[in-house]
Amino acid sequence: MRHLSKQQARKLIVLSNDFHHLGKLKSVAATLDSIESLGYVQIDTISVVNRAHLHVLWSRNHHFNERHLTALYQQKQVFEYWSHAAAVMPMRDYHFSLLRKHQIAGGDKHWHQRNPKMMSQVKATIIEEGAKKSSDFKFERKNKSQWWDWKPAKLALEQLFMEGDLMVAERQGFQKVYDLCERILPAKTVTAKPTIETFCRYLIERYLYAQGMATAEHIAYLRKGIKADIKACVDQMYSNHELEKVSVNKLEYYVLPERLDLLNKRQNRTVHILSPFDNLVIQRKRLVELFDYDYQIECYVPAAKRRFGYFCLPILFGNELVGRIDCKAHRKEGILKVNKVFQEKNIKDESLYKTQFQKALAAFALFNQCNEVQY
Repeated sequence: MRHLSKQQARKLIVLSNDFHHLGKLKSVAATLDSIESLGYVQIDTISVVNRAHLHVLWSRNHHFNERHLTALYQQKQVFEYWSHAAAVMPMRDYHFSLLRKHQIAGGDKHWHQRNPKMMSQVKATIIEEGAKKSSDFKFERKNKSQWWDWKPAKLALEQLFMEGDLMVAERQGFQKVYDLCERILPAKTVTAKPTIETFCRYLIERYLYAQGMATAEHIAYLRKGIKADIKACVDQMYSNHELEKVSVNKLEYYVLPERLDLLNKRQNRTVHILSPFDNLVIQRKRLVELFDYDYQIECYVPAAKRRFGYFCLPILFGNELVGRIDCKAHRKEGILKVNKVFQEKNIKDESLYKTQFQKALAAFALFNQCNEVQY
């Protein structure tokens, strides 16, 4: 078994997370490459700074533009569904969303109780009239005594989406536009439900490619009902020499053998201001274990109990998580307001860090449509 230092482990994880391609082209293809490399990009509603999916993609490629993502929807190269949370995923992986869809259609509960009558009405409207947003159902029908009840219609759309009857055709602003799957899916898309074994293998390979190294527990993060299956599949793949083990501080992790080549790659010591929902930081326990970085998003914490701020962003320097920044984009005024910067680790090259941080902050401000940074 190969032994890695924590520095080597962090390098493997950071480079696997696609942080070595800042020079990518300004193109739709480059954005698709980022999504395929990461496996998924989480979507979240909070907009203190640019929303999570945009932030994550920009962090990998500063040439990223939201129009690239719009084009990928139009080209049917990506789709939305539930990963461990709501996410954009590459269309090549659509097949693997079907297992969860079948489970929910078969009775597994997601968030809401099914309303079959409303679901039938909503789907019939989309069949007849075409793609719809939830807000399109808030109108007076021809029979003036009958009105759509907007919230049940919205929940029906979400349930139809989770069960696999509808897909998100595009986003208008942040609003989802739903349509029938058959109107969205490219020709020759695999639509057969995968087996549990095939699905577990996909999760394992996707996770290890994007995250470098993991335990079976990491791979099964927030995966309902299949943790034992993932563990069994990991064990089988290791027995078949498809995976290797490495140890870090006497703890064992699985790796894809070919990804260990990243340890030979040169790494620039640049600064990245990350989204709280970034793929690198989303598993908090893993961060403590491998990066000695204790992170919690505090927007869900009562104001009086917050230690750092409502929406503090992790700061990555090279392969170290060294601090966090509490800031807010005031887009109308063109100002990125920095409330506080927290540096939590001793940094060997303080001068380089300060220079790189200022460059990163200026770039982050422009990404958020802000021409000025105020403290």
